[in-house]
Amino acid sequence: MNERILIIGAGAVGAYVGGYFARAGHEVILADPWPAHVEHMQAHGLRLEGMTEPECFSTPVRAMHLTDLQSLSKEKPADIAFVCVKSYDTPWAAALAKNYLAADGFIVSLQNGINEDAIASVVGWNKTIGCIASKIVVELVEPGFVRRSVSKGGESYTVFRVGEPHGRPTRRVERIHDMLADIDSVKVTTNLWGERWSKLVQNAMGNGLSAASGMSNKQFTQNETTRRLSIRLAGEAVRVGQMQGLALEKIGGIDPELWVAAAEELTSGANDTPVLDEMEAKMLAQSERMSDTARPSMGQDMIKGRRTEIEFLNGLVVQRANELGLEAPANAGLIAAVQLVERGDAPAGLERVQDI
Repeated sequence: MNERILIIGAGAVGAYVGGYFARAGHEVILADPWPAHVEHMQAHGLRLEGMTEPECFSTPVRAMHLTDLQSLSKEKPADIAFVCVKSYDTPWAAALAKNYLAADGFIVSLQNGINEDAIASVVGWNKTIGCIASKIVVELVEPGFVRRSVSKGGESYTVFRVGEPHGRPTRRVERIHDMLADIDSVKVTTNLWGERWSKLVQNAMGNGLSAASGMSNKQFTQNETTRRLSIRLAGEAVRVGQMQGLALEKIGGIDPELWVAAAEELTSGANDTPVLDEMEAKMLAQSERMSDTARPSMGQDMIKGRRTEIEFLNGLVVQRANELGLEAPANAGLIAAVQLVERGDAPAGLERVQDI
């Protein structure tokens, strides 16, 4: 059955999945606040580009300005709404989507950060589903054009993980699974909160680092100072997740406990650092397969002068650490560095993060 889908936030991820849904024959409505983007899609459709020829295609889509969504009240309501906005925009996006949902419809959070609680506060937990897009690296390059700069996960890496907050498999998450399977590898998870925090660790160790330093993923991984800061950021975030009782997944293909151990070897000043040495070797090997220019979403936001999500990523790590009586000094230091650049008080550069 083809679904009627409303996507609130047709940025990089929203437009990317929306383009595939439209090509698959689903009835998709892409709603976005950027007028030029909406108008380009209305006139010319949506163009997607990836690492292989089959990933490069154009498709007609129905795109709408947010101010025009009120006209949907005269149409059939949506079966599913995907919220794909920045974390700080989640409450209003969920409230907007609620107006056009069918009685048995629901909202899927396809975002960075942990936003299911914000959505549930608007529509209830019974209408809230979580979905993680891991290592997808997509960018809205210009109006109507989204580029993916990493290879598809395929059998080697699961990109999409969709699950219910209560952890039980349901028919509706299976529906989302089947829709996303047309795009890339996907699984139904019974561990949404562990998956969410594991993705938060990935975001916390790279997004803000790129935003404050101005470096690409490859650059900050290959630089010793930023690579080791990334390890410390991950170690703190993993420890906070574990103290919450979450069952964390592998992060960058590496067991979570190893991130903590590597970070401890760094901060202790130990002479013998076997875990750290192996960790750095793996990170450097992975960096050889990275694009020279690919940046995480926050690095892209900083370049484009947009508000960052730092308080919802590293900020959440620090908040939960404080609640647990822990400290997360690397994450706290990175927040200050990102905000310094974001305010325009200093330019992005290695010097913003080298003393954290």
